[in-house]
Amino acid sequence: MFKKIAAATALIIASSAAFAAQPNTFYAGADVGRTKVDDISGRETSVGAFVGYNFHQNFAVEGGYRRLADYDMGPGSVKVDQAHLSLVGSLPVNERVSVYGRLGVNSLEGKIKAAGFEEKDSTTKALYGVGVNYAFTPAVSARVEVQKPSSDSTNVSAGVAFQF
Repeated sequence: MFKKIAAATALIIASSAAFAAQPNTFYAGADVGRTKVDDISGRETSVGAFVGYNFHQNFAVEGGYRRLADYDMGPGSVKVDQAHLSLVGSLPVNERVSVYGRLGVNSLEGKIKAAGFEEKDSTTKALYGVGVNYAFTPAVSARVEVQKPSSDSTNVSAGVAFQF
């Protein structure tokens, strides 16, 4: 599935034109989505925030934090958080729509709590993703993205960004 999305994105990029983000601008936003972890049934709601800097009309550096999942498991709970730093490359399809890809690194932290017991573990992994951005105005845009924070998890999110 991811390979098909990447191939379609490449075709769109090859036929794109015109307008992109203004260089030397900052942006910030928030998103909400769903996270699927392999070998765990169901999907969990994710919530995140991000900030970025457009250092070129087609490139930005972006950092963010996301609660990937919050599982209630009987008498205990499991929470998974993500902090990330990425290079984001985007290409316009038309004046309002652009496609983008993300490549970066993220730190994942899992917390387990049960019956007075608490354990934390963290790991650093590569992060990649693809998405579509729609500009309502030059300052306000919406985006939808598919991210792979680790080899056994996928996050699909929708968000809003404000450029300033």
